[in-house]
Amino acid sequence: MSALPVIPRPAATLIPVRDGPNGVEAFMLRRSHLANFAANAYVFPGGTVDAADAGAEAIALCNGLDEDAANRELDLAAGALAYRICAVRECFEEAGLLFACDRNGEPVALDAPVAHEDYLQLRRRLNARELSFVELCRERGLRLALGQLAYFGHWITPLGMPRRYDTRFFIGVAPPDQTPLHDGEETVQHLWVEPAIALARHRAGDFPLLFATATNLELLSSFANCEALMAHARAAGKTGPHLPRRARGKSGSRVLGQDDPAYAEVGKLDPEGLGAASSEIVPGTVTVLAPALRRLTAPNPGMMTGPGTNSYLLGHGGDLAVIDPGPAIQTHVKALLDLAASLNGRIRWILTTHTHLDHSPAAQLLKQATGAELIGMPPPPFERQDPTFKPERVPAHGERIELTGCALRAIHTPGHASNHLCYLLEQEKLLFTGDHVMQGSTVVINPPDGEMRAYLASLRALLEEDLAYLAPGHGFLIGQPHAEIERLLRHRAGRENKIAEALRRVGPATLDALLPVAYSDVPARLYPPASRSLLAHLIKLEAEGSASRDQHEPARWRMN
Repeated sequence: MSALPVIPRPAATLIPVRDGPNGVEAFMLRRSHLANFAANAYVFPGGTVDAADAGAEAIALCNGLDEDAANRELDLAAGALAYRICAVRECFEEAGLLFACDRNGEPVALDAPVAHEDYLQLRRRLNARELSFVELCRERGLRLALGQLAYFGHWITPLGMPRRYDTRFFIGVAPPDQTPLHDGEETVQHLWVEPAIALARHRAGDFPLLFATATNLELLSSFANCEALMAHARAAGKTGPHLPRRARGKSGSRVLGQDDPAYAEVGKLDPEGLGAASSEIVPGTVTVLAPALRRLTAPNPGMMTGPGTNSYLLGHGGDLAVIDPGPAIQTHVKALLDLAASLNGRIRWILTTHTHLDHSPAAQLLKQATGAELIGMPPPPFERQDPTFKPERVPAHGERIELTGCALRAIHTPGHASNHLCYLLEQEKLLFTGDHVMQGSTVVINPPDGEMRAYLASLRALLEEDLAYLAPGHGFLIGQPHAEIERLLRHRAGRENKIAEALRRVGPATLDALLPVAYSDVPARLYPPASRSLLAHLIKLEAEGSASRDQHEPARWRMN
């Protein structure tokens, strides 16, 4: 019986910043090696929200932000001011920086010798719990300058950790006339540091950082000064939550962010956050994606294939199906046969999404070894197609293919290839996408077989399906399928607009002349495949009457 998950405790963090000689600097503390969380790590000031932070007495001390505005900002029904109060309190307790103003509305100045010693003594009493933060503020006639802070993010500690926090991050320009200082107990060192330097030291191994801290430093490093940084933070509005996940890789345990390719798959395979799922795809290694579904990746990694071509084995045992057997590599074919044997099963069906050379040539080798039925669409008469694939069964669009214990629904998705099929495993709401949707990149649309209008229509049609995951021909499982499909549609629309603008600027022009302008965001090494998709976009614009080829030089294109 698994242990109940640890409920995250509400917490707040404040990132003090200032303008340094080379740009933005952040104030950081190093936690004691005895700390019960993030021992030895460099952190920003912060901690858990206390009950008193949400009390009426504390809220009465707030200045610069009312409760309704704070709740809207954090997308909470109530209680948002407590996070800001906590951030200010913890920053003073840990760093000695006090975001507050006096009775006259002036920022508190603590650098004068008398004031400095006075507030150091107050901090000692506060940390010793001899007085409360509310009492401290009342004693000195202070109001909390919450308006000086900007909301900067929402992070939740990964599942599976013994201590978890639901943390709201804020950012603020450090008050003038105050000198921060670590407390000597929970924190043992302090420094102002340029984010890029902190990250470089972290990569070198001598500046330990939590995942959330490193990610926030990456964002800070992109701003030239505090004015630009604060303007960005105030304009950003609601963010997150960020929900990192633990996984294992070649170098041991690691933390994944939501942009990591393995993120959705790790969440599916390791829902308790034990860190047992892999963050890498290793050819020849079997990954169990569902009770009756396994992935085995072929040893053909490359620029166009990513980690390699994914072959999927479907079934518990007995009669099994292979989806996309991959390239004709004997070791991969043997690995598929060995996997079937380990399940006490036999491969009875071989299905292909399309007949490009990295997806279907192993079908004949598998058929020779098993006698399995070949299912898919025949190859069109163009280059880069597998002429050896001769299907015995060509499924119609929408046809259900009955297998032992499950069924797949074939969905014709032309565009990347005219004979492209996706297969929907309805009971898992999982769609095998072949190359119709790839992970981490957009697919190449290569005329004459590839057709951009058909590709976009096929993408839109998938928005009508009830989907939980996409199982691509290359890469990990993809979560939030509709959001991913909509992202691809937006990307293609944006690319088409950029191509049209390039034509207006440099047209009439050849593909070679258009490429550096229309694909200025793409490395030159990717121009060859990009040129094929560029041609597909131009043919689409031509079919819609927006572009045309020069009558005298057909290789040159113009906007109509």
